[in-house]
Amino acid sequence: VTIPDSVTTIEGGVFEDCISLTSVTIPDSVTEIGDYAFCCCSSLASITIPDSVTTIGVRAFEECESLTSVTIPDSVTTIGYATFYSCSSLTSVTIPDSVTTIGEGAFYSCSSLTSVTIPDSVTTIGDYAFGDCSSLTSVTIGDSVTTIGESAFHYCTSLTSVTIPDG
Repeated sequence: VTIPDSVTTIEGGVFEDCISLTSVTIPDSVTEIGDYAFCCCSSLASITIPDSVTTIGVRAFEECESLTSVTIPDSVTTIGYATFYSCSSLTSVTIPDSVTTIGEGAFYSCSSLTSVTIPDSVTTIGDYAFGDCSSLTSVTIGDSVTTIGESAFHYCTSLTSVTIPDG
């Protein structure tokens, strides 16, 4: 799917349950990806999120089981509630320095995710943010984190290395 340049918002649920959708190109005109926009697109393996996007909605990519990597643009400040929930093939995520909050269950059950670096800009990691990430082996937490929510790394059974800053 190639979304035309005239689109500024991808409304909630617009591609929800499009199980044959494999690739999406979002134009620079888009500033918002709505709640559930690509939820349950189980074949979605590739998506490019442009720097123009400032908001990614609740559960926007939930259960995109074929998505292997994602780069969140520098324009995003919050990774919301269950944004990438149960993206079981996700092995790599790049969280930019613009992000201040990683919401509740944001990466819950991303069972192929192996390492995460949380940048210094993040102040809050929500409840269950990385819960049930069973392949997660290392986590580096930035200097500005003041709150790590309940069970943020619950059932991360392979976790062997956590780097937490002094102070």
